[in-house]
Amino acid sequence: MELKPVTVTQINEYIRSQMDQDPLLRSVAVRGEISNYKLYPSGHHYFTLKDDGGTLKAVMFKGNAFRLKFRPENGMKVIAFGSISVYPRDGAYQLYCTALNADGLGDLHIAFEQLKKKLSALGLFDQAHKKPIPKYPQTIGIITSAAGAALHDMLRILRKRYPLAKVRLLPARVQGAEAAGEIAAAIAFANRHRLADVLIVGRGGGSIEDLWAFNEEPVAYGIYASEIPVISAVGHEPDVTISDYVADLRAATPSNAAELAVPDQDALRQMLDSYSASMITALRRQIKTCRIRLNTLSAGTALKSPDGYIQKRRADMDALKTKLASAYTRSLHIHRQRFTAQTSKLDAMSPLKVLTRGYCVTQKSDGAVVSSVKQVKHSDQIDIVVSDGTFRAVVE
Repeated sequence: MELKPVTVTQINEYIRSQMDQDPLLRSVAVRGEISNYKLYPSGHHYFTLKDDGGTLKAVMFKGNAFRLKFRPENGMKVIAFGSISVYPRDGAYQLYCTALNADGLGDLHIAFEQLKKKLSALGLFDQAHKKPIPKYPQTIGIITSAAGAALHDMLRILRKRYPLAKVRLLPARVQGAEAAGEIAAAIAFANRHRLADVLIVGRGGGSIEDLWAFNEEPVAYGIYASEIPVISAVGHEPDVTISDYVADLRAATPSNAAELAVPDQDALRQMLDSYSASMITALRRQIKTCRIRLNTLSAGTALKSPDGYIQKRRADMDALKTKLASAYTRSLHIHRQRFTAQTSKLDAMSPLKVLTRGYCVTQKSDGAVVSSVKQVKHSDQIDIVVSDGTFRAVVE
């Protein structure tokens, strides 16, 4: 029997149809380790699943990848869900992945660690970026669900601790797909209109899925960009979210956030009472000092006998005048003696002293002193300086 030839495309299509009809291959869950992972600009994910005995090519298209909570990485152990079929163009079978779960650690845990690492590298957690929480805020903004019990707890504590502050509620969903966007928008709105001196962003407790909005990038970037200081108050004390790392201050619970946002009025009253008592004590001490000084002055002779005080001051002035005159006379005598001594020294060194002993000074007509016969010639006129005058001579 002669076989009828078929094309490569026909055989690949046939194999694909057979595989597509196989119930086992239409819906599979494959456990393996990711390798050769690539994310293309189209949004499609291509990778290989491997174990000790073999490999399986896999693809996850953009529509399914959009639902991923974490970014696949090489070496990550996963369970891939989908179907196995043939790609006719290459004639190779592969897993068409529709969902991907982490094997061991949960998807959300991996997503949390990946985003934490990314934002930390970008500097969103740096302490240098943290802003101080104002000590006495005039207005407090709360971004949370208007229907949540956490809101009522915060309002109760704020009213009790610091009723002077105004409270503005910026309601936002805190759970679900749209929650992160609403929270980020509320933060931006509060900053744009300067609605508060400090913001409390958070919600009550719940599972990691319930709190996930506070682990998403829009909320992290919204808190980081806020010019108003932000207190993160998400869940219970053991719960830690990305917003806790980015915020200027992390509160263990929403109630704790309210306590951190405002001072305690009872403590303020005690502090003011203490300051008041200290001021009264200091004022009394100052008054006592001034009274002692006043009594001293009033007992002095200046007030009891003004003439006597003036006479005493006049006598003090006369004594000071005498001392000053004596000091002046003594100083003048010392300087006169010093002047006389210096004059004697100068006189002893004067050339005129030499002339009195019979010596003379010979000068040319231009005033130059003649110290050598080479300086004059025959018929030059010279001046002879003696002790009592000058006369002219001619060189022979």
